[in-house]
Amino acid sequence: MPSVDESEDTAASRAATPSEDSLRVMVVDDHDLFRTGLRRLLERDGDLVVVADARRGDEAVQRAAELRPDVVVMDINMPGMSGVEATRALLDVSPSSSVLMLTVTADQEAVLDAILAGASGYLLKDATLPEIIRGIRGAAAGELLIAPAVAGSLLERLRRHGPPDAPPAATPQLSPREIDVLRLVVAGHDNTEIGRRLHLSASTIKHHVSNSLEKLGVDNRVQAAVMAVRLGLVDEQDLRSA
Repeated sequence: MPSVDESEDTAASRAATPSEDSLRVMVVDDHDLFRTGLRRLLERDGDLVVVADARRGDEAVQRAAELRPDVVVMDINMPGMSGVEATRALLDVSPSSSVLMLTVTADQEAVLDAILAGASGYLLKDATLPEIIRGIRGAAAGELLIAPAVAGSLLERLRRHGPPDAPPAATPQLSPREIDVLRLVVAGHDNTEIGRRLHLSASTIKHHVSNSLEKLGVDNRVQAAVMAVRLGLVDEQDLRSA
């Protein structure tokens, strides 16, 4: 993550006035320097408003219940309540929030646990600021964003995790194009990037995603990605070619 230049005019970072459409963000990380640095960087984006930060999972849950942020940027390894535990608890008290995991680990177990806990994305801390901001906006829009470095680990772990708790009687009949789109969803691409790769408009991609959600019997892109891998609709070769 780019460092904060202490010599910059701090007033300039506050020049943009948030609009009514600004995303309300909370940053959760037990490392004070990283947390405060990321907060300052995000506050320079006129479309983002950092409403709070927290250094512990239980604190994050409490603040989320009070403030109902649109997106919570969450570390996974924290003392006491972990980021995964905090994500579950936070979404119970603030179901309208989305959680973007931002951490140092690409461990298979951690990635899957975070996604199954309800996280809308998983990025590593070496991501650039534009990637983090794109992840925040994607999480708010209900998109699944997974760093390419951890997408392969997620796929492998999903394959070994076993069948869904309530598997469908038969594999849903998705069209070849819907499977193409799901393959890129699992790889962590947003609608714009998927459209670019498939030479289709973002609105067309959104339509294919909606159809896939309905056929798979799930509510969001994260669940669709999990289901697609578990049902064998997406395999390792597909993901690597994405």
